[in-house]
Amino acid sequence: MQEYSDIFGTAHTAKQRYSKLKQDREHYLDRAEVCSELTIPSLIKPEGFTQSSDLYTPFQSVGARGVNNLASKLLLLLLPPNSPFFRLKIAGKAKEELEQNKELKTDVEKSLSVIEKEVSAKIETLALRVSVFEALKHLIVGGNVLTYLPRKGNMRVFPLSQYVVQRDGSGNILEIIILEKASVLSLGKEIAEQIIEHADYKKDEDVELYTHIYKLENDEFYICQEVQGIKIPSSIGTFKKERMPYQALRMVRIDNEDYGRSYVEEFQGDLQSLESLSQALVESAAASSKIVFMVRPNSVTRKKDLATTRNGDIITGTAEDVTVLQAQKQYDLQVVQQSVQKLEERMSYAFLLHTAIQRDAERVTAQEIRYMAEQLETAMGGIYSLLSQEFQLPLVAILMKRMEQANEIPTLPKGTVEPTIITGIEALGRGNDLQKLREFVAEIGNLAQINPQVVQALNPDDLIKRIAIGLGIDTDGLLKSQEQLAEEQAAQEQQMQEQQMMQMAEKAVPAVAGNLTKPQ
Repeated sequence: MQEYSDIFGTAHTAKQRYSKLKQDREHYLDRAEVCSELTIPSLIKPEGFTQSSDLYTPFQSVGARGVNNLASKLLLLLLPPNSPFFRLKIAGKAKEELEQNKELKTDVEKSLSVIEKEVSAKIETLALRVSVFEALKHLIVGGNVLTYLPRKGNMRVFPLSQYVVQRDGSGNILEIIILEKASVLSLGKEIAEQIIEHADYKKDEDVELYTHIYKLENDEFYICQEVQGIKIPSSIGTFKKERMPYQALRMVRIDNEDYGRSYVEEFQGDLQSLESLSQALVESAAASSKIVFMVRPNSVTRKKDLATTRNGDIITGTAEDVTVLQAQKQYDLQVVQQSVQKLEERMSYAFLLHTAIQRDAERVTAQEIRYMAEQLETAMGGIYSLLSQEFQLPLVAILMKRMEQANEIPTLPKGTVEPTIITGIEALGRGNDLQKLREFVAEIGNLAQINPQVVQALNPDDLIKRIAIGLGIDTDGLLKSQEQLAEEQAAQEQQMQEQQMMQMAEKAVPAVAGNLTKPQ
């Protein structure tokens, strides 16, 4: 196993390595703090923040509302409730062998469906949605977040200010260092005694705990935790790439950059303009709301009488002697108000808010709202695809490996089954196919009004299946097979024949009875 000195040269400790990589992170962290200040200031706190520090209070809530709305949409897309977000597909030589045996293929697919449900149930048991929602907000605002899925307990989320990362040119992770504050008592008796004897130890203060992960030559990752240069023996280990519980996620990928860019950063100009104009509008409204009476010098009306009078009192004075101070800025503020409305409208489109979907009109059809909502969702295709590769697929791989080790699901042969994400960009593709299918059916309906024979050219069974695929509905057991339909048709024909025979018998009985009663 290679040590730090073999790979990183003079940097013998994780702290020294963290300090070196921290310099490359400063630009991204500064941008993230600015974006957080304009949206949710408590999300990414500025450097030196303590529990007694005050956070900036924005003059507008569009940023915070947009971040929460977009994070909620992404959460429902990445981890949809009551349905798996992935499918297990047969791959490699096993796929070719099963193509020749249809019955065995059906049994295998049913078994894989059971495994999918077990993994989905495991996700529900772990209650990942709370942590994933927090991570998504960090991604939208800061562009970067680190998640850690321990074997026991809930998923942990580390903001950009708590870790550094290094990647290769393709974006693959090479090194991660996490900085945490930990109590000495939580590190074990032996480590605690060594730390207390250390010269840098200060009583009643938390110590800096560094978690160092880096890639080895054999495509494995080495992990070790350090406190004041002391390695914790219980934390040393290695793990395969597909079992890596640490995921450094990005919102917008940039080639040859170790960190990603945030979604808010792309609209930072509009948010800053909206913040400045909202501040000016609020302060101007507060100044305009201030009422100041002015009395003309040497007038009959006395200031004391005006200040002490109550409602309904009678004083001596002239109305022309008293005026009210006015800013006379209503026309200028109208320009500010119009600019604020335009900026809010643009930000509502950017964050997929419903206020941007419905236009300002007396009558807005449901089809129009549905169409605009689909257009907005389609614009997020690039983000969906990146999160499916860097978050969803690794999450499924880790959970399946752990469940196999715990005998919660059967061990699958290596290389025979691979998970495929069916939400996100895949769902958008099905949605577009469904929209085209609806338009096609509508056109067929219009043609059928002119020539009814057009409908006979359609295959109803295939049309129903394609609509179900577009809606993402599993038709297993829902649609009747051709054999079932043939049996039901045969049963109906037999029943009709029996009814016809009974009717003929009922008609024949009176005729026979009449013949018997006739006199010979």
